[in-house]
Amino acid sequence: MFDLGWSELLVIGVVALIVVGPKDLPVLFRNVGRWVGKARGLAREFSRAMNDAADEAGVKEISKGLKAATNPVDSALDGVRKAASDLRKGVDPTKYDPGTETGKLATERAAQAKKIQAATARAAAERRLREATAELEKAQEAEAALKPGTET
Repeated sequence: MFDLGWSELLVIGVVALIVVGPKDLPVLFRNVGRWVGKARGLAREFSRAMNDAADEAGVKEISKGLKAATNPVDSALDGVRKAASDLRKGVDPTKYDPGTETGKLATERAAQAKKIQAATARAAAERRLREATAELEKAQEAEAALKPGTET
């Protein structure tokens, strides 16, 4: 509002010293300080009353809705931030709301992931079985070769 620098304050102080006098100057500054303090208090009270009235009228919710509508990137980032905070808080990400389209996709992807894991585990077990069978056959051939009187 008022832009007073140190040079302007020095000029005001010198003029006040000349006009008021050195004896009454501290009293004047004290009264000016009280007046400025009361003005600041009234301004704070007015600002607080206006904010309370705006809160009661629901202006904050409307402004949040307008900001989300005008800037979809921020609303998307809010979703990411919420998900990250949920992870930090220990909320289970698999317990997702299946009522939304994203939830349905998440459920489908989880089912597909389970199928892939089961198929991979089955293929690994079959490979281990083939390897064990091949090792067993090699061991039986080696044992048969070591027995006397049998030819291979």
